[in-house]
Order: sequence, then C-alpha cells, then structure tokens
Amino acid sequence: MPNKVLELRGKRFVQAARSLTGGGASMNSKKVVSNKDLIRLQNKLGQIRAFWLQETRPFSGVLISVHYNKIVAKSNRIGGLLKGKHSDLAVVGAKFNDSKTKHIITYYISNDDVEKSMRLLQNATTVLNNKFDGHINKVTFDNHKKMNSIPFDNSIISKSLFKQIIADVSYIEDFEIEQASQEIQESIVTLYDTKMDTKELLKKIGIDILSGRILDDHTILLNKNEIELLLEKAPYLIAMSTTDLSALSPADFTQNYPKKAMYIPDPTTEPTIGVIDTLFDTTVYFSKWVEYHQKVDNGYPIEVNDYKHGTAVTSIIVDGPRLNPWLEDDCGRFQVRHFGVAAGKNFSSFTIIKRIKEIIANNKDIRVWNISLGSNQEINDNFISAEAAILDQIQYQYDVIFVIAGTNKPEENINRIGSPADSINSMVVNAVTKNGLSTKYARRGIALSFFAKPDVSYYGGSSEQYIRAYEPSGETNVAGTSFAAPWIARKLSYLIDVLGLNREIAKALIIDAAKGWNDKPTVEEISLYGHGTVPIKIGDIIQTKDDEIKFLVTDISEKWNTYNYSFPIPIQDDKYPYVARATMCYFPTCDRTQGVDYTNTELNIHFGRINDHGKINDIKGDKQNQDEDLNTEKYYLLESDARSNFRKWDNVKYVAEKPKSRNRPKKAYEKNKNWGMEVKTNNRLNPKDGEGLRFGVVVTLKEINGINRIDEFVKNCYLNGWLVNELDVQFSLDINKKINEDIEFND
Repeated sequence: MPNKVLELRGKRFVQAARSLTGGGASMNSKKVVSNKDLIRLQNKLGQIRAFWLQETRPFSGVLISVHYNKIVAKSNRIGGLLKGKHSDLAVVGAKFNDSKTKHIITYYISNDDVEKSMRLLQNATTVLNNKFDGHINKVTFDNHKKMNSIPFDNSIISKSLFKQIIADVSYIEDFEIEQASQEIQESIVTLYDTKMDTKELLKKIGIDILSGRILDDHTILLNKNEIELLLEKAPYLIAMSTTDLSALSPADFTQNYPKKAMYIPDPTTEPTIGVIDTLFDTTVYFSKWVEYHQKVDNGYPIEVNDYKHGTAVTSIIVDGPRLNPWLEDDCGRFQVRHFGVAAGKNFSSFTIIKRIKEIIANNKDIRVWNISLGSNQEINDNFISAEAAILDQIQYQYDVIFVIAGTNKPEENINRIGSPADSINSMVVNAVTKNGLSTKYARRGIALSFFAKPDVSYYGGSSEQYIRAYEPSGETNVAGTSFAAPWIARKLSYLIDVLGLNREIAKALIIDAAKGWNDKPTVEEISLYGHGTVPIKIGDIIQTKDDEIKFLVTDISEKWNTYNYSFPIPIQDDKYPYVARATMCYFPTCDRTQGVDYTNTELNIHFGRINDHGKINDIKGDKQNQDEDLNTEKYYLLESDARSNFRKWDNVKYVAEKPKSRNRPKKAYEKNKNWGMEVKTNNRLNPKDGEGLRFGVVVTLKEINGINRIDEFVKNCYLNGWLVNELDVQFSLDINKKINEDIEFND
C-alpha cells in the first residue's frame, strides 16, 4: 500500500530579522587594481560625459552601461561610483555578454553623478599612488592592520570610500553606451526608464501615440515608421523589443472521426478552469460545461477554423479521460470559463495580453488558467517577453496560476520556445510521446539562460498515440504542446480546488512528482523535459511509496529568516536512516526592466538535522545566507556557482541527497532530535518585495532500509503540536460522487 502525502498545519514558522549588517566592501580576489585601471575608467567616463553633453535628448539624465568582469552578486555591484550605495536603485537594465559569463548592467544617473565618479576615481588614483605604490590586491585590501596603519587624508577621500572605489573597479571591465541594432523590425518596444512619462518622452522625439498602445509604464506598440524614427533619433533608449505578430503554434491534426452523438451529464459543483484561447463552438456535446465569452473585436473576420483549437483544448479539460482512457487521471470532469481572444492565422499578442489583464481582474473566482497560444518567434536570451512579464505580474498580484503550452516548432530551424512560454511564475508544459520521449514538434528552453522552462512535460500526442480531442466537426486526433498543457491544468485544479491546497504547494507537488530523485539532470534534459514528465494518475502525486514519508508545509516570509525547528523525524538506534529531498515554489514579483536579473526576490531553503550549535546541517551543504560574515573564505561562494548549484534567484528550488545502494544512517545530535527548515529572503531592489511572500515546500524522506515509518512520524507530529491532514484521492472521489448523485424522492 502506498503512503498518503501528509499536510502539516498548526505550527507557524518563526520570523527573524538578520543580525548581520554586512562586512563592508569586498574586492575581487582574481584582480589586482592598478592606477592604470582607475585612469582608464576615468577617461572612459569623460568620453561618455562628453557624448551626453553633445547629444540633444528629451531627458535630463545619463544612460551608462557597466560591463562587469564576471556574473556579479548584488553585494559586488557598484557601491561607491555612480550613485554610490544607492546605485541599485538606478539600474534600468541587465543582460549577459554573448558567452553568458559576465554581467552588463545599465544605469540611469545624473550628469553630476558622472562628474562625481570621475573625481572619486582621480582621488582614489592619488591615494593608490601615494600609499600603495600604484597597485593593490585582495591580500593587502583585507589586511586590516596594514590598512589601519595608513593615514588617509579625508579631505581627499575617506578610507571606507577609497576601499569601496577599489572594490568597484575590481569588478568593472568597462563603461559603455548601449545602442539598439539598426536591424530592429519588431513592434513591441520597451524603453529604458528615464523617469519620464513614456507618451511625453516619445512626443519629444516626434512620435505621438495613443494611450491604448501603451502596455505598461515603458512598453509600447510602434509601427515600422515609428521604430525607424526612434532608431534615428534615440537608439540608446531601446532596452528590448519583440515581435507583435503572433501565430498559433502549429499542431499536427490528423484523422477526423465521423461525428456521433455523445452524452455527458449536466455539470453540478465541479471546479472551473479558465481557458484563454481561440474561439469556442457552443454546439458541441459538452457545451453546458462551458461558459463562453467571445473577446474578438466586432467586425473581425471569423472563419470556421477559428473554432477548432479552442474547442479542442477545452474538450480535454472537460472530458479528456473519457476521450483518452489511457490518460485517465482520476480527477473527474471540470467546468470551463472559455474566453475566445484570437481568431485567424495571425493575431496581435499585444492586444491579447491587454485583454488577459482585464479577464483575470474580472474573474477572480478562477484559480487555474490554461493558455495554449504562443509565438512562433524564439525567446531572447537577455530579457523576458512582454507577454510573459505581464502574466508574471498578474500571478504576483492575484492568487492564480497559468498553465502555458511550451509552443511547437513552426519550422525546423526554430528550436527555442516562444512567448509566453518564458513566463517564470507560470507552469510551462512541453510534450512527450506515449513512450515518454520528446516529440518532434517540441521546442527547447531555457529562459534567460538559467530558468527551467518548460517546467514539466506531459503527453501531447504523436504518431505512437495521438491525443483524441473534440472539435466542432467531432472527435479528432491531435498532437501538440497545446494538448499537453490542459492535462496539467486539470491536475492543478484538482489539487487547488478539490483538495484545497494553495498554488505554491500544488505547483511544488507536480514538479516534485515529475522530478523524483533525479537531482542532476543534464542541460539537454532540462531544456526539453523541464523537471520531468508528470505521472498520469493524480494518486501518484498525492501518494508516495511505502518506504517514503512525504509531507507538505507552507507559510509566509515576512523577515530575512523564516524558520521552523519542529520536524520530528523518526529515529532508529539514535540515527536517521533516510535520504531526503525538498522542493519549494513561490511566486515573486518580477521586473522586466532588470533583464537577466528578472526575479526581485530570492527565497533560499535550508533543510536538515539541527546540530549541537543550533544550526541546520543542510542536506545540500549550502553555505549561503549565514549570520556570519559572508566575506570570509569559509562562506564565500561565487555568484555563478550559487546560481548553478543552488538555483539562486530561481522561484523553484530543489535540494536533494541522492539515494545510493550504500547510503548510511545519519547520526542524531545530542541537544536536538528534530529537523529544521529555514527560508532565507533576499531582495535585489526594494527590501519590501519579499514581505508577505508565500512559499510551499514538499519534503520527501526515503528510508534506506525500505521500512515504512509513516505511522511513527504521524504520532511524533501530533506529540509536537502539528495537525496532520492526509491527502486522500479516494475520499475526494467519494465526496464528489455523492455530490453528483441523482437523488430520487418518494411521493
């Protein structure tokens, strides 16, 4: 018998502010800073200052891009030059170089800031020449005794500011002015934030646009002539651009079956999933299950084919298992609120995204939304698409989750996924064959060279076994990521709307079930399958093997450390005979103008035994976010390593020990026999971004000797003040069956 997944409630996590205030400026250990470096950067700032003084521009400030010599942590960004310690607030864009090994960060500052930075470099050069023989390395920089013995003339520059300037220069490769390519033909354009109203800014350039063509504060829809004018007069204003003309990702429609009468009972209390797609045919057999809203502009030419895709997608959500018995998921049927937003072979993604914002705002009762529309164009390495960014913003603002198709190949030379499948907060679904292999039409992630998009894979149909859907003409065989996504929407709605889990836990459960113990997938695997293929049966998601204990916890981050040290893991012979893993999901606020540094908040999970010093012995060995000084060698971790090894800044975290044939039990410490969990919160920009951010964690403990210890764990939880709720698919099915029973009353 499998074990049921346990939901732990009743013991809130404790909130604690960070006691560490920071260790001061930290110099790049691989760089020796010389007077030549300072003089070169000072001269470069002089050239940039001269450029802006000669340039007739509609804004008062200066755009300047800092080319760093590595992927820099927030603590290693500029803190003395430009706007000093407030420089992060001046960031208006971030990208990687072509080899994805270095940051290029764009700042918007004043002319005075440039002049002040030049003076600081000059003064630092004087001190470097007079006190350090014209060069300094990290050993000297960190030698407090030597630094304190050197008299600083504070009328020129203070010691702390001198160190910060040296630290800044040790991470800076160059200063530049970024200019958009003259080959841009796209029409959704995002401008750098110059603290001006976008409409007024464009008007000063000679471009007069209607308010309806503004997507957000800095993103607008421009025609070809307007783009040419912008490129001619202010190419440095363009931060990013994407195509507006989208096409429905091609699907492999094959055999149509003769139309026959099909029966379906009337809906009762089944959950409702939102669908945003092409049009829906209200004459199909399951139309009573669908509340249809047409959102295509009146007068737009509509053809018969415009009803096919949307109707087929919705048929899977309503009645997928009856149409495809091999994909019976035990989730039952679902009602659908279908919004037809696209018609024709091509459509405006700009218009659709504006409509989606209105639709979600007016339908707050729906928690799960399916979007199987996507662009044929490939995503960009350096920024999230405008469409995806709006979806991420909506998910941060509202308690909803989008399930998005991973997009199909329109042609052989298009390989990377298209928008909005680069949405970070959404659940993006790629397609596999019945045998679990990637399909010929599936496209590849990853988003921003880092985020695992797609998130998961599911069966989307292929020549081995097509997906059977229902179109206006009747049953048909189809294939495409469009027909994989609705199955995941069904599972999410079951977890959220039937079992009552929050979206963070629901997303984590699905990803955890897909990933299992595969702790080190290859980049190739991630780009095609995401975290893995989701099991067909909902029971395989809310149940686990009899030698495993799987439990769920959720809470809200309010301060730097959100912790709970009360997980009573069963002990045998004063040891813990388990390997462990934890999967965490959260929905952070995101900022598209930050480019590759897109997610504003980082939640970092630590889980493991509590040692005799009261610290968590993390199962992954993660040394990030300690109370000790992070600049010491003991805790120093390269930003690139933190991202690759611990998924820093990713909103999906997976930490695991790998089951092996010779796993040994872990010792139990003397002072505390419980395990603990800490969730550490860091923010890139606004310190308030991470406050009130909910997270969900799925923990799995695998008993290395194959013994079932779940009963002991449940008893321990009750003794430690936890309330334990078993997720029970059969109980939910019985309740649903009772609700839907026809009751006959005797006369």
